[in-house]
Amino acid sequence: MDMEGEIQRIGSLNRSLRHRSRSQSLSRQPSIVAKIKLTAFSSSTRSSSSLRRLTYEAENDEEALMWAALERLPTYARVRTGILNMSEGQQREVDIKCLGIIEKKALLDRLLNNAEEENERFLMKLRRRIDRAGIDMPTVEVRYNNLKIDADIYVGTRGLPTLSNTFINYFVPIGTALNLVQDNKKELTITQSISGIIKPRRLTLLLGPPGAGKTTLLKALAGQSDKNLKIQGSITYNGHTMNEFVPQRTASYISQHDIHLGELTVRETLAFSARCQGAGTRYELLSELSRKEKEQSIHPDPDIDVFMKSIGTEGKEANIITDYVLKLLGLENCADTIVGNQLMRGVSGGEKKRVTIGEMLVGSANVFLMDEISTGLDSSTTFNIVNCIRQYNHIFGTTTVISLLQPSPETYELFDDVILISEGQIVYQGPREYVLEFFESTGFKCPVRKGVADFLQEVTSLKDQQQYWMRDTPYRYVSVNAFAEAFHSFHVGRNLEQELSVTFDKSKGHRAALTTQKYGVNNKELFRACFDRQILLMKRNMPIYIFKIVELAFLTLVTMTVFFHTKLHRRDLTDGSIYMGALFLAITTIMFNGLAELGMTIFNLPVFYKQRGNRFYPPWAYCLPAWFLQIPISILDAAVWVFLSYYVIGFDPNFSRMLKQFFLLIGVNQMASGLFRLVAGIGRDLTIAMTYGAGGIIFFVVLGGFIISRNDIKGLWILGYWMSPLAYAQNALSVNEFFGHKWNKHVAGTNEPLGHVVLKARGVFVESNWFWLGFFALLGFTVLYNFLFTLTLTYLDAYGSEQPTISDEILRDKHMYLTGEGSEALHRENNVKRNDSARNNVARNGSQRERGMVLPFTPLCVTFEDVKYSVDMPPLFLLRKGGQEIFFGPLGHNSCHLVEYLEAIRGIKKIRDGYNPATWMMEVTSKSQEELLHLDFNDIYKKSELYQGSIQDLFNVMGSMYASCVFLGVKNSSSIQPIVDFERSVFYRERAAGMYSPLPYALGFVGIEIPYNFIQSVMYGITVYVLCDYKWTAYKFFWFWFVMFFTFLYHTLFGMMSVAMSPNFHIAAVVAAGNYSLWNIFSGFVIPRPQFLRSYYGFKRSFMPVVGVVIVGFTVSFALLFGYALKKLNWQKR
Repeated sequence: MDMEGEIQRIGSLNRSLRHRSRSQSLSRQPSIVAKIKLTAFSSSTRSSSSLRRLTYEAENDEEALMWAALERLPTYARVRTGILNMSEGQQREVDIKCLGIIEKKALLDRLLNNAEEENERFLMKLRRRIDRAGIDMPTVEVRYNNLKIDADIYVGTRGLPTLSNTFINYFVPIGTALNLVQDNKKELTITQSISGIIKPRRLTLLLGPPGAGKTTLLKALAGQSDKNLKIQGSITYNGHTMNEFVPQRTASYISQHDIHLGELTVRETLAFSARCQGAGTRYELLSELSRKEKEQSIHPDPDIDVFMKSIGTEGKEANIITDYVLKLLGLENCADTIVGNQLMRGVSGGEKKRVTIGEMLVGSANVFLMDEISTGLDSSTTFNIVNCIRQYNHIFGTTTVISLLQPSPETYELFDDVILISEGQIVYQGPREYVLEFFESTGFKCPVRKGVADFLQEVTSLKDQQQYWMRDTPYRYVSVNAFAEAFHSFHVGRNLEQELSVTFDKSKGHRAALTTQKYGVNNKELFRACFDRQILLMKRNMPIYIFKIVELAFLTLVTMTVFFHTKLHRRDLTDGSIYMGALFLAITTIMFNGLAELGMTIFNLPVFYKQRGNRFYPPWAYCLPAWFLQIPISILDAAVWVFLSYYVIGFDPNFSRMLKQFFLLIGVNQMASGLFRLVAGIGRDLTIAMTYGAGGIIFFVVLGGFIISRNDIKGLWILGYWMSPLAYAQNALSVNEFFGHKWNKHVAGTNEPLGHVVLKARGVFVESNWFWLGFFALLGFTVLYNFLFTLTLTYLDAYGSEQPTISDEILRDKHMYLTGEGSEALHRENNVKRNDSARNNVARNGSQRERGMVLPFTPLCVTFEDVKYSVDMPPLFLLRKGGQEIFFGPLGHNSCHLVEYLEAIRGIKKIRDGYNPATWMMEVTSKSQEELLHLDFNDIYKKSELYQGSIQDLFNVMGSMYASCVFLGVKNSSSIQPIVDFERSVFYRERAAGMYSPLPYALGFVGIEIPYNFIQSVMYGITVYVLCDYKWTAYKFFWFWFVMFFTFLYHTLFGMMSVAMSPNFHIAAVVAAGNYSLWNIFSGFVIPRPQFLRSYYGFKRSFMPVVGVVIVGFTVSFALLFGYALKKLNWQKR
């Protein structure tokens, strides 16, 4: 039923009830209104007190009429309609979902003006209403029996993130699966077969030193353990195992890390959380409460009723629970302030911690597991938050465990139960009142002025334990296991074991206590919530999108002037190659423009993994909005490029072909965005993802059919061509252009149009339907990449979530603390170490002297037998007078290829048997023969397939160099940017503290990149030089390596400089992508300068020294600008 119609019906019902009441009053007794009027005229007989009484009765009558109208509504409408007290003292019926911001604030102010003082009284009002209706609240008892959690970890230097360890770690799992190698991981026990009970309505404190296993235990109880952990034992909620319900929604795990989207405000962050988690069982509770109150004729307090109905509704129109939690946590003043991040000012660290807590409190969970929630909070704020949680826990019967490192004595006193864990072993679990009694029974006493929490943290430590020894007997270290054994014999421990021996009766559990639905609301609402948030993020990041569009427009204007149509012609294959280059430039520019999507996706992934773990939404609901909302951006990008450049460059003037190019570039942009999102989902780390992304671009561009022709891609590498989306885009755009009527001019000596000749020469399919094949292929790649992105988010965990590396010493100490073995010899061992170290040094030096010099190689004898030596058939380059080429290609056996080529020319006589091919060649290609036969051997050669193949071979060679210089440089630049961005935030803090000057920092940063790029260029240079069979001379190889080294280095320094001069990583990525495209335009490969290398590409040998000076100049300039930006610019907004 429509809600507005319901409210109108309620109003008409009220009016009819009032009219009926008045008519009945006239027949039986004076009406209330008449009494009020008589009072005004008979003041001598009525006192002012009776006037107030009658007025009150009138108001009660009006309220009774409203409640009567509400009770007539069906349950569905009744729980969505309430009676709201107005500021003027009046009341009116309202639709709960239509409450405005001012009305909500006024309601909360009436209910909870001071959260610290009035929260408990407010919660008691809610509970009394529920109890008055006779409704039981759901509670959860959590049990864990013999819970043992192990992790396989690398110990010592083997676990460090070095290059060699990372390389080995990639291949060890494969070798282990094939039984080829053994994994040398060691098993670390995190929890030692522990058992316990966490009861509802008892606030539980989890204490323990760092590394004791607190986080692992809480995550295990919440059903969010790392997949690499080995878990034994059982965890039950009300007797149900974890696979019988959804623990991630029944319990809320609050991490110790504050992970939020910095662009959202505090209110938006909590509102999105409330919208995704939904009302849970609150709606069912409200429906049952409304039904029972109707049966029992109970009229609740209107404000309490409106509040409870509001928190029981779902949807973005909101939920007053967000405003309540903001008020409860003291976040009202910063509710509309962005959360912020390292470089963007937002809320303070303490406020951000409260946002982390509030993000889960707005949900409907019955179990709360909070990990180190006091980090960044002062003791007073921590006390207030814990006190509010305690009140809610006691009144509504939730099950709550809070892990704190060093709680103040006042905060410690708020807890009912204490769990003390050390080295994965439960030392004590039970009422707070008995914990000191337990340790006194073991010989340790807390000093009078010592905080109990601090005492409990230190009493199990080998270093601090002795100071608390209270007995007269000599002190000996009491191990963690000894404490655990003593607890089993302590009366609290015996009671706990007795309770654990009795299985929980499932029939006593409330049916609404455990959640069986995977998500809080339906799929449609989840999609809408994620869609709305994505729109909000795009609005907050609008400067980045505007900057991208402006940059793209600038690149388009540059391209228009370079490829101006008055300077381009359609005469031969060379002109066709220039137009092909313009199409290639359009593809790469549009593709590079989507590179910023990778960084933006990476920055949001930690929030996604947190919310995925808490079952906020499914991965597809997160992926689809990002995909769909990118479509308008793709349309705008393609429109800027096509509508500005198409006719200026001089592409075929047919309007339909322009539209085809427009839609195809939309597909390219969509494909690129999907690809970069996929790379982000696979890499999950910005540095790794940027490296993968640049590598993917290199792979797709090199095998895309432009740099290397499809006809020249050999062997299995042709599979890479079919896997490259750029191949389909290049084919489609080329077919669309070269099938135009301006290319429909026939070439002399052939029966084909010039456009077809160009397509064949560049290895493009000469079929008109390839436009549609390419277009739908791009759509297919877009769908595929976004689907794979969804799969990565579904099955991959956050990068670096493995267990941390620990040293052998720490592993030994953990065993000693746990068992006590070796504790007495600890000090003696430290003394022995020093002596042993000195002796080892002497022995080592002596053994080195005894060994003498050892050769670094083993002498070998090499013999040869049946050695065959051969060389490739020479390439002939035949010129006629004037320097014009008339043949260039392989001679073949006995010059068969040369003879075959010349004999195919009309009028050339065939060679006689036994005649010298060289003599015959000079005779038949002489100037007199040309005049006699009316031929132009140079023109014939340029129109031949041999010439086209030779040109394509040269294109391939130049393409390989081009790809090396541009795309490998891009890879270096892209991969260094996230490292500089991360280090920059640390640098700003250290510079502000006066730790060092910016210039030495910059020089150190630059200096460390030089050896890396040197090694990279040597490895790449030798490999490519050998495999590409370039001419081996020291001079040529030196220049090849020199150019590669400085190209890699200045690209790296450019990436560093772009970050230092940009306010954030996203802007730096956009700026860098624009410069890549600009360099691509003026590289001389896509469009050449005006003999082939010089006439087409504009390259000449004498220019090499200038090239060397210029690239060194680029390197020095970028390094200096990087240092200057670090010194003068500070983008950290505080």
